[in-house]
Amino acid sequence: MHMVRRHFWQKVIEDAWRERSVIWLAGVRRAGKTVLCQSLPNVEYFDCELPRTRRLMEDPESFLDTISRGRIVLDEIHRLPNPSELLKIAADHYPHIRVLATGSSTLEASVKFKDTLAGRKENLWLTPMCLEDLKDFKQPDLLRRFLQGGLPPFFLAQSFPERDFQEWMDAYWAKDIQELFRLERRSSFQKFTELILAQSGGLFEATRFTGPCEVSRTTIANYLKALEATYVAHIIRPFSTHRPTEIVSAPKVYGFDTGFVCYYRGWQDLREEDVGIMWEHFVLNEMMARRQTREISYWRDKRGHEVDFVLAGKRQQPVAIECKWSASNFDAGNLQAFRRVYPEGENVVVAQDVDRAFSRQFGEISVRFESLTGFVCRERKS
Repeated sequence: MHMVRRHFWQKVIEDAWRERSVIWLAGVRRAGKTVLCQSLPNVEYFDCELPRTRRLMEDPESFLDTISRGRIVLDEIHRLPNPSELLKIAADHYPHIRVLATGSSTLEASVKFKDTLAGRKENLWLTPMCLEDLKDFKQPDLLRRFLQGGLPPFFLAQSFPERDFQEWMDAYWAKDIQELFRLERRSSFQKFTELILAQSGGLFEATRFTGPCEVSRTTIANYLKALEATYVAHIIRPFSTHRPTEIVSAPKVYGFDTGFVCYYRGWQDLREEDVGIMWEHFVLNEMMARRQTREISYWRDKRGHEVDFVLAGKRQQPVAIECKWSASNFDAGNLQAFRRVYPEGENVVVAQDVDRAFSRQFGEISVRFESLTGFVCRERKS
């Protein structure tokens, strides 16, 4: 397979290197971290899985003294005996060397790693494939992206990669979960993960999982933390000002990738009624890729009105976002309910069939209809 240059992610890395000399690149297994690292121009690539590479780095100063070019990749850095020490020395004493490090979420979640490198590194998160990736892979078919998912080898597979999903899940348990969390009951954890993926995008209620997984509510909470720490689930919390009419605590939980959601729902082709929820997942993935954060909310009141996503910074009026596969399916009732509580802020419908943005008035509120590309580009500038 020839190496696809992922221009969006290469630019994200170059921009981050302007801010800090050390970058930590996170992301789930098979998201394409290694290939992305190898595709960067003018980098020296080191695979820390190899014993000879690890021997090279036994004395970090001597190793860094030998670097002739200014950009290195340290792939699978968690295989080193003391990875955070090497990165700290590089950040503090070799700022002219640009370092891109990848490794397991085990290392990233460890307290020592966080404390040692606080303020010294830029964090980047390689999400499943976004819109720009579809262009680079010359495969703009959204339905294929929904069904086979956004991990490049799964997306590029000639047919639905059924076996790969299960193999991925087995490796995830063995290499990510077992190393990081002291979880013992594989069958319970995997059952929970499968249910989260199958019910992705729904309201999360811990007690609904205790029976099927045969574990306590506390264990379910620990399982969810593990999924979030390893980027396999995203917890979208409710936006609220604790008004009695609002849902203030129940989060919605989204699985990390549309392909896995389809697989655990038993879908091998998508019906018309399935594409809306997949589009919602894809819009969320795109916002996370561009914004490099999971700080995204949703809103719901006790009468059942719900807004898909809300973006709200500290000084920013809340932007309310509804995701629609087709703009003609839009009903303004939910946005109107939201704006009765929060009158200020922009209302956006992100629809797959909008090429040129336009606005419409619905009673008191104005709603802007946009393509996903138009929305994320404009949102990034604001």
